[in-house]
Amino acid sequence: MPFKVTLLPSNRTFSADTETSLLQAALDAELLVPYGCRDGACGACKAKVLNGQVDHGKAPLTTLPEREREAGMALLCCAHARSDLSIECRDVRSAHDIPVRKLPCRVQSMEKLAPDVMLLRLRLPPSEVFQFLPGQYVDFLLADGQRRSFSIANAPGPDNTLELHVRLIPGGHFTGHVFSAMKERDILRIEGPLGSFSLRDTPENHAPQPIIFLAGGTGFAPIKAIIEDMLAREIARPVTLYWGARDRSGLYQHELALSWAHRLPGFRYIPVISGETPEGWSGRTGLVHHAVIEDFPDLSQHQVYACGAPAMIDAAKKDFSELGGLPLNAFYADAFTFSANNQV
Repeated sequence: MPFKVTLLPSNRTFSADTETSLLQAALDAELLVPYGCRDGACGACKAKVLNGQVDHGKAPLTTLPEREREAGMALLCCAHARSDLSIECRDVRSAHDIPVRKLPCRVQSMEKLAPDVMLLRLRLPPSEVFQFLPGQYVDFLLADGQRRSFSIANAPGPDNTLELHVRLIPGGHFTGHVFSAMKERDILRIEGPLGSFSLRDTPENHAPQPIIFLAGGTGFAPIKAIIEDMLAREIARPVTLYWGARDRSGLYQHELALSWAHRLPGFRYIPVISGETPEGWSGRTGLVHHAVIEDFPDLSQHQVYACGAPAMIDAAKKDFSELGGLPLNAFYADAFTFSANNQV
């Protein structure tokens, strides 16, 4: 028997059976709730169960520790209903706003930005209009039924192209193909847009909230899309971008990020290198989220958008909240994950 799930404060409802995750049941009901990786690693779909019982399923303790479970928190991508539910979920949209679609695309161009980062430009069919929010991602649909997820790195535009930043994963099936065998004019299939990582407005009757973007490696891609959209729409908010990498080559569009300071009022760019300091490097070193804490000991009035490895996301969320006073509902994240048994 399906259970009734009510999302508050929007009061939207959907049905969920015991075999379907709450996230999938919401998506099946054409409701878009916050989510990212869909496998319990990123924590983007974490929500509070106000009433009712859930089975936490495969939710990892690293993302949903026991203390949070006892406090009523659940990962919607892993949790299954065991009764009627009321769930606190403040950012709910209709899937009719921006539909998820499956489309063919052609590789328009390939450019190696670093030894292990490839820029792919994909051309969509001219007869199709592909809508997306800057910050969302697409899945490549592979011939064997597997999927590979990559963030869109450009803002929506009239040319019907998508830009992706693909990092080579040692032993990776798909990324190995991108670097060794893929060529221009190849035909691929994608599904999207997916995910809920996107810029949020400042609450009504508030001054524009300062924004901190935190990127690790190719986590720069969705943040680049958001910043390009801010430029196009002339959104005036104080913005600081922190981009962390192990070495200088990891800051693969460093000059582009520098150029934004001349085009976006109130914009600052802080590159951070965590590995061995390159000769002549005068920038910041260490963990990228530590640089944020050093510069912003009080984050209580900010919004933070973080994208990168799950360990970086988890550490940043914890430290920003505990040390900087950042409200948890002002931290938005997209964690890049892959399974060792299903490498990208």
